[in-house]
Amino acid sequence: MSIALDYNPDAATDWGVEELDLTAYLARIDHPAVTAPTAEALRGLHAAHVAAIPFETVDVITGRHPGVRLPAVADKLVTRRRGGYCFEHATLFAAVLERLGYPVRRRLARVHPQGSGASTHMMLLVDTDEGTMLADVGFGASMWAPVPLIDGVEVDQAGWPTRLVALPDGRWVLTRRGDDGWTAEHEFAEGPPLRQVDLDVAHHYTATHPDSPFVRKLLVKRLEPGMATTLHGRELTVRHADGGVETRTVEPREMGALLAQLGLELDEAELAAVR
Repeated sequence: MSIALDYNPDAATDWGVEELDLTAYLARIDHPAVTAPTAEALRGLHAAHVAAIPFETVDVITGRHPGVRLPAVADKLVTRRRGGYCFEHATLFAAVLERLGYPVRRRLARVHPQGSGASTHMMLLVDTDEGTMLADVGFGASMWAPVPLIDGVEVDQAGWPTRLVALPDGRWVLTRRGDDGWTAEHEFAEGPPLRQVDLDVAHHYTATHPDSPFVRKLLVKRLEPGMATTLHGRELTVRHADGGVETRTVEPREMGALLAQLGLELDEAELAAVR
């Protein structure tokens, strides 16, 4: 015997996307208006977002994070022309895609799945005319393009190949090819709908827990075709797709100019806190 319940599983998943200023966002990433929600348009939006908005943890390090609700995220990444980390990037990009007519499913992924990584990465599954795609604009500025949800598919990410692998139990693993072969980056599954409160909890851990790598050192990343730049603490690393690597230590007096070069527009108080 079945019992009818007055229950809507999606009742608590309203992300407030109508609050987003879509025109301001498109200007922020220097992208023309999108006329139809196609896979090709998604590729263009994905690349433009990653190119324009850096991955950065300034507010985590300084203890001034405004949270990961859409109004705060849009104000920070669009209006104030800052960057953010995965929860912020994915929250903003999901709202943009839904406003443009894409069906979007927000999910949490487990980072470093073969180790002790937690489910603290937010990514998106997007339905397009070419099938479902993984859109991952907030994965440490390492994903230039969306990836079709097809077992074994390989997609170039500005010079670094990635591949999706389907596991028998329904999980998917994002892998990246390096000098030692393919390495698992994160894993995810369809699962139940993500709610805002789930994201708030994951953000609280990531931004405040002493075991979170983001609370230890500043992290800023930018990706462009053939080159990936990472500032971790005071160590600057520039990797080239041909295998070349350049590293150096950044002096505090250089920090302002370097952060501006990496696309961060900080006010004097923020810059002083970073130094």
